[in-house]
Amino acid sequence: MKDEIQTVIMERELPFPPEKIWRALTSPHLLAEWLMQNDFKAESGHRFQFRADWGHVDCKVLAIEPHKCLSYSWDAMGLESVVTWTLSPTLKGTYVKMEHAGFKPEQKQALAGAKFGWQRFLDRMEKFLETAP
Repeated sequence: MKDEIQTVIMERELPFPPEKIWRALTSPHLLAEWLMQNDFKAESGHRFQFRADWGHVDCKVLAIEPHKCLSYSWDAMGLESVVTWTLSPTLKGTYVKMEHAGFKPEQKQALAGAKFGWQRFLDRMEKFLETAP
């Protein structure tokens, strides 16, 4: 079992409509507020980068269904993986599920870093959404 590809999954119910969360996931200037600087475009096949002081992540939009699902490749420092965001409306707002799939058994450090990093990013996104228009 331990030789299987691993996935980081983060799930939260946020008190905001799917449209507001979608904007935070797909508007480059809003993404930069809580994730990283980027040249994202919400177009299937678009290649883009997330940039930070430690380096960059090469990405490509794989699937996009407005206000529901966004998936992109996430290639950095030997890790070839896929990030998928799924949004589902709830009575109180939106159920957000983020899956970062593709961690090989020998990439334990990357897996641990992703678990820590995505927790922080989601905390930042939630805080940002509280004040975002």
